[in-house]
Amino acid sequence: MNARPDDDPPLPAGSEAGTSDAAGRPRTCPDYPPQLGNARLLSEEELRVSLARAIGHWNGRDDLWIFGYGSLIWNPGLPTVESVHARVHGYHRGLYLWSRVNRGTPEQPGLVLALDRGGSCTGIAFRLAAEGAMPHLEALWRREMPMGSYRPAWLSCVLDDGRRVPALAFVMRRDVPTYTGKLADDTLRTVLGCACGRYGTTLDYVKRTTDALRANGIPDRMLEKLLERCG
Repeated sequence: MNARPDDDPPLPAGSEAGTSDAAGRPRTCPDYPPQLGNARLLSEEELRVSLARAIGHWNGRDDLWIFGYGSLIWNPGLPTVESVHARVHGYHRGLYLWSRVNRGTPEQPGLVLALDRGGSCTGIAFRLAAEGAMPHLEALWRREMPMGSYRPAWLSCVLDDGRRVPALAFVMRRDVPTYTGKLADDTLRTVLGCACGRYGTTLDYVKRTTDALRANGIPDRMLEKLLERCG
């Protein structure tokens, strides 16, 4: 498959000052850590209701498409029967979600990727067989929706071969405290330099994702430039 152009966010992040002074001492970052308040995990019942709502229109017979734009690309955790380069319009990929468990802690939150409004995003569309799909969807919900920070949405997804399919994607909710908005480079440097959670560091997460995108022929140069500036 041919490589696609970079993802197209509305505006690139600006370059900021470094994170250490002339003597090499780390500078404090006034915007980190963020004040996120108390958090709780969704109950099994809440997860079940959320999943049922998201797939309410599914007839249970047709295969399902899932759009991966972050860790799903290099760790799908699903027995998919097909994977294809794909693009969605109206959303772009970025580090918009504070992570207090997987890639950070409540004291030092990390960052993970989310889809936010505007632009477009290239990723991988995975086709999940209808037969036996529910246990895998339930596992996906526990992985992606533990605190309900995403809005599961069916997006029109243009596959590399020209097909257009509805694909389930996890879109950032802007009404939750874990939504970052646009972060300054000083904050990004601080997070990439210190945040570590249950699955490892934010820096490793971002590097793995950029490496996987490039290996698949769909590099995200905005994310790569962020690593060059702040990693």
